[in-house]
Amino acid sequence: MTRDDSTDPGLRLAGRGANSNEAGRYERHGRAYESDGWAGEDSGTRVLRTEVSLERPRSVITYNRSPDLPFDRSINPYRGCEHGCIYCFARPTHAWLGLSAGLDFETRLIARPEAPEVLARELRRPRYRVAPIAIGTNTDPYQPIEQRHGVTRACLEVLSDFNHPVAIVTKGTLIERDLDILSDMARRGLVRVGISITTLEAGLARRLEPRAPSPGRRLAVIAALAGAGVPVRIMVSPVMPGLSDHETEAILTAGRDAGAQAASWIMLRLPREVAPLFRDWLEAHYPERASRVMGLVRAMQGGRDYDPEWGRRMRGTGAYAQMQARRFDIAARRLGLDRAQPPLRCDLFAPPARAGEQMQLF
Repeated sequence: MTRDDSTDPGLRLAGRGANSNEAGRYERHGRAYESDGWAGEDSGTRVLRTEVSLERPRSVITYNRSPDLPFDRSINPYRGCEHGCIYCFARPTHAWLGLSAGLDFETRLIARPEAPEVLARELRRPRYRVAPIAIGTNTDPYQPIEQRHGVTRACLEVLSDFNHPVAIVTKGTLIERDLDILSDMARRGLVRVGISITTLEAGLARRLEPRAPSPGRRLAVIAALAGAGVPVRIMVSPVMPGLSDHETEAILTAGRDAGAQAASWIMLRLPREVAPLFRDWLEAHYPERASRVMGLVRAMQGGRDYDPEWGRRMRGTGAYAQMQARRFDIAARRLGLDRAQPPLRCDLFAPPARAGEQMQLF
């Protein structure tokens, strides 16, 4: 992968998805690396480390009105994601922080340790009306830094105390640590989980998602969740045209065998800065397939790298997209995965009494 002028050529980028760090789209100036002659820039022995900053949020529940999303509110315990998936549609959100969607997104992360307290405060507001909260819709709540910071677990504890329904999406194995909370919430009908698998091929997965758990390990997570009574669905996400699209049936079968009760899929999305990052990744790892992959992408996106229109952005349009949708539907039906997960209960929601508050008589 050819580095651009924004990246220190002396850094060893082991386990990173992107290979550039161009300025975010809101920045007035670009970036260029200039050596002072002391770093030994040709050695490539200095490792790019992950940095974590702390943020004090004023609010944590984000609301949306997108008609093609099955939820209207979400929580993001972290900004940025160390998994480093090159295709991640959330990369452009780092531009709001004055950071790059490239290496900054993977290495300059932000944790929100006060999010649980803020969440509890928001749930207690008299005007709050309960509906399922989604976690993991932007960046992964169980990425590696969760082991140290524990923001996701603390938010789940709040939601459990309030009897608030939650839907989680993750690739991370750290979710197994929270089976005590999740199994208890599942018994009350308050939680369901989606585990995303892009490919079963370990080599392709390592290139696409350099710091995410292996496909086999994610299947083990599905088994652990199912064994604990937590409703879990296998997500074929994203379908990679010309790279992993032939694996749809195999991924669904593996998910069903591991214990998944339902399934869903999303097509590859390349918004804003993600498109050039992905094209660069293709040229580096699969140059012989690059033109075919991008040709299929553009055929589904009206001749562009990405069509942001609601109703089209998740699945694409045209013959290829229709074929993939049909393949998924047939396989899911054959495997018994063409069912909706059980609805989450909203009728149990009740803010717990604060210390010192008088309990209600009725």
